[in-house]
Amino acid sequence: MFFGAKTSEKLAFATLKLSMAVVLAFVSILVIYITVNGYSVLSLDFITQMPMKRMTQGGIYPAIMGSLMLIGLSMAFAIPLGILSAVYLNEYSTPGRISWTIEMAINNLAGTPSVVFGLFGLALFVKYFGFGASLLSASLTLALLILPVIIRASKEALMTVPQEYREASLALGVTKWQTTRKVILPAAIPGMMTGIILSIGRVAGETAPILLTGAAYFLPRIPDSVFSQFMALPYHLFVLATSGTSITQTRPIQYGTALILLLIVVFMNSIAVVIRRHYRKKLNR
Repeated sequence: MFFGAKTSEKLAFATLKLSMAVVLAFVSILVIYITVNGYSVLSLDFITQMPMKRMTQGGIYPAIMGSLMLIGLSMAFAIPLGILSAVYLNEYSTPGRISWTIEMAINNLAGTPSVVFGLFGLALFVKYFGFGASLLSASLTLALLILPVIIRASKEALMTVPQEYREASLALGVTKWQTTRKVILPAAIPGMMTGIILSIGRVAGETAPILLTGAAYFLPRIPDSVFSQFMALPYHLFVLATSGTSITQTRPIQYGTALILLLIVVFMNSIAVVIRRHYRKKLNR
């Protein structure tokens, strides 16, 4: 051993602090850069007006509403299915080849590129089921994309619930499903919220899947049904920054769009964090 115990401990803490400082520095630089470059276009009109002249003028209201609808629908599909799948895997399935295969498939799906999910959504929802390029097709595709994250986070949260909770409930004559619903799930909700928070950011920022399943670049109206096409902030930003003849002219709009997207993610994550904190306080009473 080159260093004593105290010196090693100090070096370890210094390394941890340095790593955290580097991460915070990069995040701060990114946020400040986007804010400085996008602040000039922020206004009530930019947020509430329809786009005009191929998005070189006007606002991004349809893209904001499209993103919010996309996030809401995707989470509505993915959260119940993800939590129920995690409950089955942790509480009801028995160790064996089938459960091992399911968990291996979930782990592999978590690392699959998003464009693959986009192609799958194009083939299944747009073509096979006939939903067309629509908000529904994009939402279902993104729900599949975030499903592994929610399942893994929910399963880990269920695993942290002490076994004594289950044994005490069952000893009182409560059924297994009642134990799961009334005892296990409430205790695991704070941990499950972690997966939901990560999923919100993933859904809000994905471009490739919605490009293939329903997003439109210029559509100056709000979707009137789940079978309509829609505008979304990440795809809108992608096209503004990479295509057309007015890339330089629309640069402030690009940064303004990025800033709005960032604020939406922060706001929705903050709501999820507040809910998680509420349940933690409720459990600690």
